[in-house]
Amino acid sequence: MVFGKVAHYAFDAVLISVCLAGVRRSTGLTPSVKPENFSETPGVKKWIDNYLWVGEWAMDQSVAIASTSSYFERKR
Repeated sequence: MVFGKVAHYAFDAVLISVCLAGVRRSTGLTPSVKPENFSETPGVKKWIDNYLWVGEWAMDQSVAIASTSSYFERKR
């Protein structure tokens, strides 16, 4: 039961990260993560960077799978 909740929250976190990656790619907007805001906790910036990287990776994988599928076509 606990594993199911953890998996659900992890999946939700990845979905949010993918949404942020999509916003960055389509608009160029990124979260403002300034080192002076996290001077008391130096690991937070690295954690945020890793979290956003997971979204970028998941988006890249999704695009790669969709581009090989017959259910999707590229329109420009």
